[in-house]
Amino acid sequence: MVEPVGNQYVVARPVYSENLFDEDHEKLHRYHKTFWDHLKLYFRCSPQRVKKTALGLFPVISWLPAYRFREWILSDIVSGINTGLVAVLQGLAFALLVNVPPGYGLYAAFFPVLVYFIFGTSRHISVGPFPVLSLMVGATVTRLVPDDSTGNDTSTNTSTIDEERVMVAASVTFLSGIFQLLLGILQFGFIVIYLSQSLISGFTTAAAVHVVVSQLKFMLQLTVPGYNVPFGIIYTLKSIFSQITETNITDLVTSLIVLLIVFVVKEINDRYKAKLPAPIPIELLVTVLAGLISYFVNFEEKFNVAVVGTLEEGFQVPIAPDVGILQKCIGDSISIAIVGFAVAFSVAKVYSVKHDYPLDGNQELIAFGLGNILGGSFKGFASSTALSRSGVQESTGGKTQIAGIISAVIVLIVIMAIGFLLAPVQKSVLASLALGNLKGMLMQFKEVGILWRKDKYDCVIWVVTFLAAVFLGLDIGLATAVAFQLLTVVIRSQIPSCTVLANVGRSNIYRNRKDYTDIYEPEGVKIFRCSSPIFFANIDFFREKLISAVGFNPMRVLRKRNKALRKIRKMLKKGELQVTPVCLICMANNIQESDEELDNNSIEELDQPTNMTDLPIQIDWSADLPPGITVPQVDIHSIILDFSSVSFLDFSAMRVLQKTLKEFIRIDIDIYIAGAHEGFLDKLERCAFFDEEIKPSIFFLTIHDAVLHILLKKDIASSPKVKLMEEKDSSSDYIITLSNGLRSRECTV
Repeated sequence: MVEPVGNQYVVARPVYSENLFDEDHEKLHRYHKTFWDHLKLYFRCSPQRVKKTALGLFPVISWLPAYRFREWILSDIVSGINTGLVAVLQGLAFALLVNVPPGYGLYAAFFPVLVYFIFGTSRHISVGPFPVLSLMVGATVTRLVPDDSTGNDTSTNTSTIDEERVMVAASVTFLSGIFQLLLGILQFGFIVIYLSQSLISGFTTAAAVHVVVSQLKFMLQLTVPGYNVPFGIIYTLKSIFSQITETNITDLVTSLIVLLIVFVVKEINDRYKAKLPAPIPIELLVTVLAGLISYFVNFEEKFNVAVVGTLEEGFQVPIAPDVGILQKCIGDSISIAIVGFAVAFSVAKVYSVKHDYPLDGNQELIAFGLGNILGGSFKGFASSTALSRSGVQESTGGKTQIAGIISAVIVLIVIMAIGFLLAPVQKSVLASLALGNLKGMLMQFKEVGILWRKDKYDCVIWVVTFLAAVFLGLDIGLATAVAFQLLTVVIRSQIPSCTVLANVGRSNIYRNRKDYTDIYEPEGVKIFRCSSPIFFANIDFFREKLISAVGFNPMRVLRKRNKALRKIRKMLKKGELQVTPVCLICMANNIQESDEELDNNSIEELDQPTNMTDLPIQIDWSADLPPGITVPQVDIHSIILDFSSVSFLDFSAMRVLQKTLKEFIRIDIDIYIAGAHEGFLDKLERCAFFDEEIKPSIFFLTIHDAVLHILLKKDIASSPKVKLMEEKDSSSDYIITLSNGLRSRECTV
């Protein structure tokens, strides 16, 4: 019963152990489904399940019939046109990161959008090339098809290398799509949870640094080979600075001007986005202006600048991936698949929360997987989403993926009809546009200081991820970062927070005894809390902390007591001890026996419970013992283990915990466990945790229940009045005011 009294409450109920609570409240024994039950349920077929599966696999069926044509179509058209223009330019720019001709970036901006329209669950992200993913594909491309080191830079050789690189990019994209599709079918959408926000931030920042370095050769127009090896970024910078005197000044000046304009206008877009009807399409304006100037001034011939050149009109014939290439890029494809999905899902989640609609991680994997399979078949490269492009689609009024289809139409027009207008655009301009989209990623350096103040573990993860990805490469760096992140989780769980609790304010609240002054600690009772799961890696740490908290090693005490009993038996046999009703009197002088003689006995015998049945008197270990016999003093009689934060206990830890509890029980210390979660007791019973020494009755609902049980037990043992009261009326409730001031309303003891 709960009685509210102002801003306080009074609770009157019995002291409950787990078993007593289950009996009083008739706990139901529910049937828990087995793995086979879940498997049967998953593969069960019914009309409703078929409909649900179809709607889940083809989300377009759900939202397209409900499309508000009059309200949304104009917004989607405007958004689609703006997004399509940005997608064209980013496709051309990010193709340079992949080390393939710019025109192939248009394929990557077209095919995945069509697939995502049918299979995707986000209404606002713009699917297509992403700089980090493009750079990862480019690293694989340069590893498998390096630059021509002979210096024979003829058009034939260049064309051959480009064809090989396109095949590698398409093959690795196809394989990454296969991995994403398989993960989606196998319901592995949860895999993104292993990439924390700190890891993703550090990784994308490192990728942005790689993008900057990789674009320097286009901005300076230098011949720099690709180095896809650990510390490759250092070799790349060394190659650039060794050729710095050969820089094409026209490309350099053009790049700097474009970068300055793009950064300034993007800053204006950010600051005044609430007042602007739509972001200023600076990429489009700069590209058009740069193309016109390059065409009329004839930069290619006069200043020997590198230009986009003629783009092939129409689509190329679909190709099958090269099996030989697939075998060499399995690891790269897995990294690309996971990073692409993680980035896209993170961006999609932002918009789903903002606009209040659900996302399906598994379906997103299927959508991106099919998109990459189709894109790779048509010689495109890996797609995900870019935050800047998705921001354009959402901020210009995009309501659904109809805007995505409109953007794909814009890309299609460029591919089929007007691609020749982009021929005079300098590659250095595209490189500058690629760098202009990295501002948000590079600004993530600010997070280091914030993370250091808020969570040092996350800060270390960020720094390690960044350094690993920068110096070891994006593929090895990502694997290193994930391994390090999981290591920090193991370390934090392997070294859990263990504290000794005390009663605060003479209430039912128990907190760390070091944090409060108004505390009460029941005499002879230690309350110990472990704030983490207990498993094979931290059970030894848990045991050490528990022993440190109580102030003695129970095994050492038990062995000392058994040695003392053995010695007492020998002295009684020799007549050196006289038994009185209250104690033992030593009749001999200078009784000594070396520890070596006692240690020669079996250790197993010393670890058994003390047995005094053959002695004429029960030994009180807290009293004075005969001369020559010393046993460590034990000043506690009960230990309460707070398991409210222990989410699981594995079998290895269970065996060690059982052994530890028995050690305490064998030296006459009562053990109680409080706050264990539901199912904990059942698991212990299944694993044969309980026996003659450890019984289920040691489990209590709360710490306070266990404390009151101990105090009542001690008061009843020491007070005849309480014992008489219990015998007189054991069936009705009664209130006992204990000597320590804690009040208990009891039914049974």
